[in-house]
Amino acid sequence: MKILVVTPRYAISGVPLAQARFAAALAERGHDVTFMVGNCDADLTVPAAPGVTTLVLGARQVRGMIAPLVRHLRRAQPEVVFSAEDHLNCIVLAAALLAGSKARISGSSRVTPFDTYSSKPFNKRWVLKQAMRALAPRAQALTCVSQDMVAQYRTLFPRMGHVCVYNIVDSPAARARMGEPVEDPWFADGLPPPIVAAGSLAPWKGFADLIRAIPLVPDARLLILGEGPERGALEALVAGLGLAERVRLPGRVDNPLRYFARARVSALSSHVEGMPNVLVEAMMCGCTPVATDCPTGPRELLQGGRYGYLAKVGDPESIAAALREALARPIAPEMLAEAVQPFEQTRVIRRHFELLGLAEH
Repeated sequence: MKILVVTPRYAISGVPLAQARFAAALAERGHDVTFMVGNCDADLTVPAAPGVTTLVLGARQVRGMIAPLVRHLRRAQPEVVFSAEDHLNCIVLAAALLAGSKARISGSSRVTPFDTYSSKPFNKRWVLKQAMRALAPRAQALTCVSQDMVAQYRTLFPRMGHVCVYNIVDSPAARARMGEPVEDPWFADGLPPPIVAAGSLAPWKGFADLIRAIPLVPDARLLILGEGPERGALEALVAGLGLAERVRLPGRVDNPLRYFARARVSALSSHVEGMPNVLVEAMMCGCTPVATDCPTGPRELLQGGRYGYLAKVGDPESIAAALREALARPIAPEMLAEAVQPFEQTRVIRRHFELLGLAEH
């Protein structure tokens, strides 16, 4: 089957990375896959995957993708298109109409609609809302990455029929990456492994709250993997609290799974999420998760505390209490394996094709 997977920008984390993994998984199953990327971070290249043709457009804004999309749909005539993020979903649907494409289209929403759309007339988010209402009938499936997000979208768009389909997290390729070696002194000094967190060093990730929690967790060390605009502020906070020996920010890593596989506890301190893949990755690696009870995703993933420990958003004391609980009473491996099942590659792909009304082959 000829399939087009589209993402607005390639980065090493978040939605674009999930789309890249999805494209690779489809190719592994024998499909003819093209992965179209609007643009790519300057210091990155889109990784090659067997069976995937990659097209990087160099479009600085999503609207710059419409003409290349129209040309591709007319020339390649894919049978299925998967897109992600609401702005791009609108562009893909418009391009399909302009191209006269017969492709079946699945558009995935990844962030809360309350941050994407507006009811205030004539601003950009209001225009996007009207465009989505007009173009949505062209889609065969509209999905969200969490049940909580489905409820939010149905509040704004009650007739569109959004449904939940999780991201692929558990795949043979991911399992293989868990076994890669880690060359870090904190995993080789004979002391208990550090608590591991990963994500963009951005304000909404709440890493400052997590750092402030560490003095309240006796003997704990914290490793925060990632890069971003808050690095300077977070390093200053670590220094100001005298935590240089207990908190490190080693920067961006290309495979956080190998770190989670050697840790006992993972931490997610976000103020807001869509569906945090990193939380599922940590559980897949056997890490007991601690997560703030932010909208959306953590409570749903952890089933209210069945599969991990929830803490209050923006509350270092609550985060510290949850970390102490996780270290003292880790979640059993069989429970973590149960939590990850909905994110298994075959199950996710089968659900996507069911929603499109297609047999996969």
